[in-house]
Amino acid sequence: MNQNLSPLIELQKLDLRILEITEQRRRIPERLHAVEAPLREAKQLLQETSAAVEASVKERRAHERDVEAQDAHTDKMRARLSELKTNKEYQAHLFELQMANKKKSEIEDKVLACMEKIEQLQRTATEAQEKVRAAEQAFTKEKQVLDELDNRLSAELTQLESQQRDRSANVEPVLLARYAKLKAARKDQPLAAIKGGMCAGCRLQIPPQLVAEVKRSQDLHTCPYCHRMLYWEGDVQVDQKPPVSGKTSDLEVGESV
Repeated sequence: MNQNLSPLIELQKLDLRILEITEQRRRIPERLHAVEAPLREAKQLLQETSAAVEASVKERRAHERDVEAQDAHTDKMRARLSELKTNKEYQAHLFELQMANKKKSEIEDKVLACMEKIEQLQRTATEAQEKVRAAEQAFTKEKQVLDELDNRLSAELTQLESQQRDRSANVEPVLLARYAKLKAARKDQPLAAIKGGMCAGCRLQIPPQLVAEVKRSQDLHTCPYCHRMLYWEGDVQVDQKPPVSGKTSDLEVGESV
């Protein structure tokens, strides 16, 4: 591995973890919002049901007032029966009284219908209240888990940022500037290892000669495609030098004796 890049490689590991933590923390409010969805739905159902109960109660009371008004009207009509003089007037008045009683009966049916509706809505409201309580418990539990996760990530992030500053101080300014420029341009990792003859960053095949140079040289090399700084993770094979010509080996000395 290029020793000049070793501090940058360690710095990149920190940067990638910081990026990962930052993304995890960014998504926590989204997760919390999703977890809260059943609670919002349960509360909405309870609110709508409660409003429907209230509206039905008002409607029932209005019908009850209509019944009272119809009773008062019928009583007046009955009181007039004794005032009628002819049989024709009497029969006509009885018919009007019959129609008034029919109207009252229809209003009473509406009252009963409202009462049944209110009873049904109240059962629905009770179920909705149970759903709200269950959803609140689930939300509170999940929120606690996410809050604890956020606190852990925040603490780790603080440590990593401190290490990041320390690592940056140990990198040559020129290399650090180039690293920062690549990081800003690529939005991920400025350095890439060579794996299987390919750049781990862009996954394209690196020319064999460049691979050999990265293995052996301490010079800085970049990927010809994505321009990331390349490094070799494995061991570098050192060529075995043949014996220098003109020198006699111990074996040759033994044979000449």
